[in-house]
Amino acid sequence: METSTISRRNFLKLSAMGGAMLSLGFYVPSAGKEATIVKTTEAEGFGVELNAWIHIDTSGKVTIFSHRAEMGQGVYQAIPQIIAEELEVNLDEVNIVFAKGDNKKYGNQVTGGSSSVRTTYKNLLKLSATAREMLIEAAANRWKVSRAECYAESGHIFHKPSKRKHHYGELVLDASNLQAPEQVTLKKRSEYKLIGKPLRRQDTRMKTNGTAIFGLDKEIPGMLYAVVERNPRLRGVVKSFDDSDALKVPGVKRVVKVRMGVFSTYREGVAVVADSVWQAMQGRKALRVTWDDTGFEHQNTELIFRRQADELKNNEGLSFKTQGDVNAILNSASNKIDVVYQTPYQQHACMEPVNCVAHWQGDKVEIWGPIQAPDWVQDYISKEMNLPRENVIVNMTFLGGGFGRKAFMDYPHEAAVISKMIGAPVQVVWTREDDMTQGPYRPGISYRCEGVVTDGEISAFKVKMAGQNNDHWRGGPKDKPNRSTSEGLLKPYFDSIQNLSIQDIPFETPIPTMWWRSVYASTNGFAYESFLDELAVAAGKDPLEFRRSYLKDERAQKLIDRMQEVSGWKKRKKGDGFGVAITECFNSTVGQVVKISKLPSGGMKIDHVWAVMDCGWYVNPDTIKAQVEGSIVMALGAATMHEIRFEDGLTVQKNFYAYPMPRIYDIPPIEVYIMENDADAGGVGEPGLPAFAPALTNAIFDLTGKRIRKLPFDLTTVSS
Repeated sequence: METSTISRRNFLKLSAMGGAMLSLGFYVPSAGKEATIVKTTEAEGFGVELNAWIHIDTSGKVTIFSHRAEMGQGVYQAIPQIIAEELEVNLDEVNIVFAKGDNKKYGNQVTGGSSSVRTTYKNLLKLSATAREMLIEAAANRWKVSRAECYAESGHIFHKPSKRKHHYGELVLDASNLQAPEQVTLKKRSEYKLIGKPLRRQDTRMKTNGTAIFGLDKEIPGMLYAVVERNPRLRGVVKSFDDSDALKVPGVKRVVKVRMGVFSTYREGVAVVADSVWQAMQGRKALRVTWDDTGFEHQNTELIFRRQADELKNNEGLSFKTQGDVNAILNSASNKIDVVYQTPYQQHACMEPVNCVAHWQGDKVEIWGPIQAPDWVQDYISKEMNLPRENVIVNMTFLGGGFGRKAFMDYPHEAAVISKMIGAPVQVVWTREDDMTQGPYRPGISYRCEGVVTDGEISAFKVKMAGQNNDHWRGGPKDKPNRSTSEGLLKPYFDSIQNLSIQDIPFETPIPTMWWRSVYASTNGFAYESFLDELAVAAGKDPLEFRRSYLKDERAQKLIDRMQEVSGWKKRKKGDGFGVAITECFNSTVGQVVKISKLPSGGMKIDHVWAVMDCGWYVNPDTIKAQVEGSIVMALGAATMHEIRFEDGLTVQKNFYAYPMPRIYDIPPIEVYIMENDADAGGVGEPGLPAFAPALTNAIFDLTGKRIRKLPFDLTTVSS
């Protein structure tokens, strides 16, 4: 299966040369309204381009254009699996092609928020069912029979009485001349042949035989290579540089000063351009740059968290959610729980470092790379480089991990600037040290949690959050609370806890921050679910049953039942260390139970992890299990192994020797279970992460009586 990018218009022109084609897409008139299915030849009449479409050529080959990036989360498999189900074709007959960036055509193309399936699956089902029905009608017309006597299966239309059949390719010309039906009947889930089945991923073979094109694999004629020496203190300007030795390195062509955008700010650097990455790197080593950091605060981790602690103590913040009279109860209580939780800055640490290819061509620029947000890149470069938006052409490759980092616009902008300056196509490659030290990072956050338990029930629940708001980097309002202040906390708590307050304290530093897998749920979840555990202990109640009493909706109750069943929660023995946490993000809920034990040599060992996901309608159970397992591994590293720290404005951790990743021998047995129900689809790629850290630390408390409120911690040194 070859992955390539080609414009819809050119695709149709090329296809017309080779034969007829049925092309369908869906037009979404406005947010919240059902999509209208149209043939692509009709699309121009709507005054907008299409959001997604199917092509079927005369050979019967089905091509699907994907407007979202594939970074390991499985959308490359999920989208064809959805289409093939209602279209009644074999999955190996479906080809998926990465679409170019164009939000007028596709709408939002940002691959984030675990949204690729949950926001499009209904339209994709309708789209493919519409194509199927048009092919059935075309066959019935050709045979002059009732369409009720015809059915679709394995890329063919069959006539039941006569046993005649046509493959789709024989019918596309007739079908392309039909009007798309306004209503189609979709299958019941019990009728699915592909959806819900653990089918092999379509991109596995490509990624193992080397044919999958990642950003670093991309080559275009005449391409040069560049690495950039950037200010190591995140802010500042180039005072001067000496490139005399750098230009003596064989293969080095140019050394130029560059200025790249970092949201609404800028970062300066000096680029070394050469015939190969290695030559550029050697030239960079010979380069001498003097930086001017005058007027910029040199950040220090201890100072950052000290400032947050002061804010939590002295500042009430902005109200995200307030109900009842929380402060009155807290002020009069003699048994108030008042604790602080802290989560560190984290790096995305994708296995594929940042890279990008750009080719400036006078009045336009074309970009190729591992990009999560092609439409954002178009918007940003168009504005920064004074180009018409349609002249910023963005092509997506496979991503070797993203986690939010590759939805940033800095590295495509930098590549475009360098290409323009040198008058040639260029691939800009970031080293691991560049990636680690330049950010953006998951923000470090502190939480003050206050609560009162009366007669075994929560009578007051208050959380204040102090940490950087990612929206502020994008120009969001600073007088409004962080819209993700409660992310991770299940919504039923708002109905069942009468006196509740959630506050956001605005907090800023010059450190660039951005989304990290599961975004604020990854930090909020630790604070909220650890604090709920403390309240359960104060109430003298079983931690899981305590949560059950406040999560009264049917789905949550069934999820808790399943958690108890698979983990043996009710059969746990004295001396076992069991911890539990339940979090929600992107319309999916995940409950996790962690079992730990003491090591004879000291420290703790994770014996087992049970995870139960309720993501509603889903496509491939193997993909779900892989994503939850990967989320738990990532959460394990963030909770117990690594963090980003700053000293004198410099990032301390520069590579994996100081920012260690979990190894295979660190990973405990993990069991993943999926809830079955008829609810709408939720996210999958991120919701499996937030519950792990609090479930782990709650298990440590259960076993040792020691409450861990600061991450990361060393699992091997924890003791009673």
